[in-house]
Amino acid sequence: MKALFIGGTGTISTAVVKRLVEDLDWEVWLINRGNRKVLESDRLHSIIADINNEEDVAKKLDGLTFDTVCEFIGFTVDQVERDYRLFKGKTRQYIYTSSASAYHKPSADYRIMEGTTLANPYWQYSRDKIACEEFLMKKYREEGFPVTIVRPSHTYDERNIPLGVHGKNGFWQVIKRMQEGKPVIIQGDGTSLWHLTFNTDFAIGYTGLMGNRHAIGEAFHITGDETLSWNQIYATIADALGVTLHPYHVSSDFLAAVGDKYGYDFTGSLIGDKSVSVVFDNSKLKQIAPDMKTNVPFHRGVRIALDYILSHPEECQKDDPEFDDWCDKVIEAQEKAKEDI
Repeated sequence: MKALFIGGTGTISTAVVKRLVEDLDWEVWLINRGNRKVLESDRLHSIIADINNEEDVAKKLDGLTFDTVCEFIGFTVDQVERDYRLFKGKTRQYIYTSSASAYHKPSADYRIMEGTTLANPYWQYSRDKIACEEFLMKKYREEGFPVTIVRPSHTYDERNIPLGVHGKNGFWQVIKRMQEGKPVIIQGDGTSLWHLTFNTDFAIGYTGLMGNRHAIGEAFHITGDETLSWNQIYATIADALGVTLHPYHVSSDFLAAVGDKYGYDFTGSLIGDKSVSVVFDNSKLKQIAPDMKTNVPFHRGVRIALDYILSHPEECQKDDPEFDDWCDKVIEAQEKAKEDI
């Protein structure tokens, strides 16, 4: 079978490509700018192009058809409209990667199923994903365009440590604060529930949908089954580092208010996503992808990630003194408020 990936070199898509090529004998084509190589294989082919240059891409796709087209970098409606024009009649399945953040925040029930209402008044990113889904499902209902929607939640790989609160340079400054014995900010009281999924586990669920006619016209979230509180997540990271965690809890509303001034979108990423308890019901996915399960629980996944990160300092360890100072200011301000009241 033959698949085309739009992108194909990110946290999620890399694991899917590797599983297809190494374990499932698919022929895989990648369309991207060629800036990052995933792996070497005679079953892996590259089309070097900017997907936003529709005319050039159409020429390079001339004569090619695919069993599945996999979209991982479509964020706005104009981008999926472009895909519709490019791939209508050229694929038996188009899988659009949306986001579990599209589910209503806060939901009426912490248990999330695919039928949970899509609505997120706090995050434009999520609203754009919802609009993309609506366009594609309209094309499916009216014209039979063979769309499948997938909604990942918090997926990570060996180059990432999943956190709730971090700066513009990512996770490293928080890891550094842990190593230095500094207090680490955790949103809320840290008891809200969350799912973390290692990318190789995600790939099992995703590839189970590829080429599967039961997936056409349907939406699926793809997450592991392990549920952790944010306190447990941060404690597990500290355990893997061999340090004592010094958690410092701050209201998500307060973080959003003081973070926006510095360009930290905690309104979207926290209030619109991570500060809300979610427990995903994966039974719909498992009906047609029964191999999907948590093979890499977080206590193992975080060690895999830290082994890589600590041994690749130039690639992964990006200092963020601005965020470090911001954390100290937030903690100082809250401590002062305690004294003043």
